[in-house]
Amino acid sequence: MTLDPVHYDGIARLARRIDHGADERDRRAFAETVWAEFLDPLLDDGRTVVDPVGEQRRRYVDCEDVALHDRPFPTEHGLDAGTINPTTFKNGLVIDIAQAAMSATPSDLDLHRSRTTVMTVHSNDETMTVDETWGKFDEGYSRSRAVKIPPLPRFAEGVVHALALYLAESKHACDHAEDVEDLLVLDGPLYPRGLLRWADQHPDLADFLLEDPRPTTVLENYVRLVERFVDKDVPLVGFVKNPATRVITRTLKSRRDVDISAPWNDDSALFTRLLERGEYVDDVEGERWERDTSALTYTNWFRSRGGVDRPLSVDGDALGVERELPHEIYEVTFFVVYDPRDDLVYRIEAPYAFTRDPELRERLTLQLLQNVAVAHGPPTIVQKADELARISRSEKRSLRETLETQFDTSQARTYDDHRWDEEY
Repeated sequence: MTLDPVHYDGIARLARRIDHGADERDRRAFAETVWAEFLDPLLDDGRTVVDPVGEQRRRYVDCEDVALHDRPFPTEHGLDAGTINPTTFKNGLVIDIAQAAMSATPSDLDLHRSRTTVMTVHSNDETMTVDETWGKFDEGYSRSRAVKIPPLPRFAEGVVHALALYLAESKHACDHAEDVEDLLVLDGPLYPRGLLRWADQHPDLADFLLEDPRPTTVLENYVRLVERFVDKDVPLVGFVKNPATRVITRTLKSRRDVDISAPWNDDSALFTRLLERGEYVDDVEGERWERDTSALTYTNWFRSRGGVDRPLSVDGDALGVERELPHEIYEVTFFVVYDPRDDLVYRIEAPYAFTRDPELRERLTLQLLQNVAVAHGPPTIVQKADELARISRSEKRSLRETLETQFDTSQARTYDDHRWDEEY
């Protein structure tokens, strides 16, 4: 059923009861103040959490012009991993399956065929065992492994999902590092952000990070990946499609010496205000903001040492993973690009090992801007990797049915499962 007009109007009138605080002009002014006064560097209790790499500035480039520019990196590789999502069975097992794939431009069919598949299994039954050795399938093109997760009832689904995803992705990246000639683009952040966030969420998860070798092994894969690419002198970046970091906004809100209101929910909202170009024009009801959609706008690169980026900074301990190079090499640096055509911001991350060189930094910036301009969104190489790694809805259903047969049980279903199966 749809809403009757009278019901729709009644709901809409609720908006009149809300005073949303500062108007849009004030919010833009707040953003400009933050940009001008607090990011070079941004301090938290005297410790630098964000600071510019090179000169702090905002720039823009015409979408058509950058799309036609010569490519700084003639070949690209992309990496992504897909999962079936955590599934709970009536016998108490909680399972997720991830597969990682790498794409290449120009295409490499043998590389595209290769997969790394990881199944993570959680059970409160201490007698449950798992053979965790790596195996091969598909005539040796692909590898697979099952991993047992220790009892963590409150966080079982989140843990099996994160470890399956990041283990498959990092292992596949390390196995195929030598195939990358010019540039590797990860679909997502540079390091396993979901795993690194556990340390701040709950003591049980923090203890799991310290006591169980699996999360450390996953993080070590990413650290070794950075080291291999530094040794190869080939850059890698992470393309974050839905950035949700709050390092800047959280730091501003926590500082007592800052006389500024920080109205943004996360850093992406702040950068949207900073990078959106346009003007106020007359309208029938007053003035309205008209966005300029002809150019991509973007920031300089910043170095991040706060939030989940801290463990891999010079101030962090990398969860105990040994770093063989100077610690600043591994630090997360990023720049933000705003695409006005869709009103979206993207965050591109890279190790400081590559962005400390001004020339390489500019080449990386231009390559990613061109990718966004041409693809009208995330780079084509990332979309290609996503297509290779994705597990479709029907395939997820079929895999779950296979697991039900294998374990002589059935999936623990809720009414929502029934409802969405009916609707889709």
